[in-house]
Amino acid sequence: MRLPRASGILLHPTSLPGRFGIGDIGPAAERFLAFLCEAGQRWWQMLPLGPTGFGNSPYQSHSSFAGNRLLISPERLVADGWLDESDLDDYPDLPDVVVDYDAVAPAKDRLFRRAYERLSPTDPAFEPFCKANASWLDDYALYMAIKHAHGGVAWNDWEPDIAARAPEALARWRAELADEVRFVQFVQFLFARQWEHLRATLRHGHIGLIGDLPIFVAQDSADVWARPDLFLLDDKGRPTAVAGVPPDYFSATGQLWGNPLYKWPAHAVENYAWWLTRLKATTDRVDLVRLDHFRGFEAYWEVPAGAETAVNGRWVPGPADRFLNAVRDALGGLPLIAEDLGEITPGVESLRDHFQLPGMRILQFAFGDDVKANDYLPYNYIHHCCVYSGTHDNDTTVGWFHGSEGMTTQSEEVKKAEQSFVRRYVGTDCREVHWDLIRLALSSVADTAVFPLQDVLGLDSSARMNVPGRAEGNWHWRFDFEWLDPLTVERLADLTAVYHRWNGEVPARFHHFPVAQTRPEEPIGTTSEPRSVAGPPDRAG
Repeated sequence: MRLPRASGILLHPTSLPGRFGIGDIGPAAERFLAFLCEAGQRWWQMLPLGPTGFGNSPYQSHSSFAGNRLLISPERLVADGWLDESDLDDYPDLPDVVVDYDAVAPAKDRLFRRAYERLSPTDPAFEPFCKANASWLDDYALYMAIKHAHGGVAWNDWEPDIAARAPEALARWRAELADEVRFVQFVQFLFARQWEHLRATLRHGHIGLIGDLPIFVAQDSADVWARPDLFLLDDKGRPTAVAGVPPDYFSATGQLWGNPLYKWPAHAVENYAWWLTRLKATTDRVDLVRLDHFRGFEAYWEVPAGAETAVNGRWVPGPADRFLNAVRDALGGLPLIAEDLGEITPGVESLRDHFQLPGMRILQFAFGDDVKANDYLPYNYIHHCCVYSGTHDNDTTVGWFHGSEGMTTQSEEVKKAEQSFVRRYVGTDCREVHWDLIRLALSSVADTAVFPLQDVLGLDSSARMNVPGRAEGNWHWRFDFEWLDPLTVERLADLTAVYHRWNGEVPARFHHFPVAQTRPEEPIGTTSEPRSVAGPPDRAG
């Protein structure tokens, strides 16, 4: 599927501002949409939207189908009549520029339970929602209710009969926890209603959503508990082998993700029905899906259970074309972006190109001494690809260039050589390296260009979203709308127009050859120092 020439911003909703300790899909999301429209952007890219588990990672979710309850907006609950304004009065004061998940979760859950008290047994929308989503919601709601009753422990540490889903145990627990099951269903109902509202607002602004689907699911999830036959598990429900990747750019010992691996022959017998349902649920929420770790569908890295690192794994063939043929037939197309990063072989490239999927080009990977990295240099791009200054796994561009985190494994000599190459390539002194890479991406032939908001804001490593291989301290970053000053918005808008990526009709002031001068003669933007996210950033210049 060929995408139009356009650009967008990568920002997970948890990073939005707001008074509730975490970004959500309420008024702040609509304000961010207004910024996207003002800057001529077509796409808003997000991370996975499921309820987070270990480490608060969007890639370790309790369900492939449910929505993250922490993204529900309390303000919209008031607007929709589920809460009174006074119900928000005792909400705790939480940090503004980081997410304290341990404080946010109980604070929001108190609001959800107050809203639940107002649910009428005859609500005209709730029961139809439960019925329409019963294929996943029944298992998820029971799973979360039992997990709550067990103090949050993983399902394979429950009593053997319910861990194994014995029919008598399922019936008993469902009856005993009926009210808690209904509460979990209600929270998903709230998420779905608010998500529908956000999608309608985005469609009105002609903004498309790029979602993200992790290739693997969490061991502690309703997915694995409900269908253990589809995963490589022992008789106690524990993985016999786990997912990861071998040593790479991010880690000298590889990345040990720990997710259970698929029993692909079992999926093939059902013509990948579970996967197709999962993809359909995702495409119902978003317009495009970044298919995480695309390399794993051609071959995946299998690590023995109990290994301390991912070094001693092996490559195992994946479902490849059989799987993608089934997806194409079921969805009537392939609205996918292949996350083709890491150790990419000719087989992976052949699979991607056979199904005409756009791959990813990361500018931070373009300037090293490895010849293979030249694939990421813009003069080697094809139209049918998506270019990023960096992803959620990268350091910010400012942090990467100055070596705060992204270059710590390099010698000082290699780092300086890379910095020199960047300066020569972009033709500037790189005092604004984030704008240099944004301009490179926008000016390239790639159909799609996407930048983390941190790069538009010129933030340093303190704004990094995730450090692969680090178990704690990730996914916490938030911003403040004050940082999106008019000069920054104007600069992004002008570059978007110059490189013919504007979403819709270009405003007159951004025409290539305006009839009259409509803005100051000075160049758009000023030189600025790298920003820290300790507070609202200062702009120099």
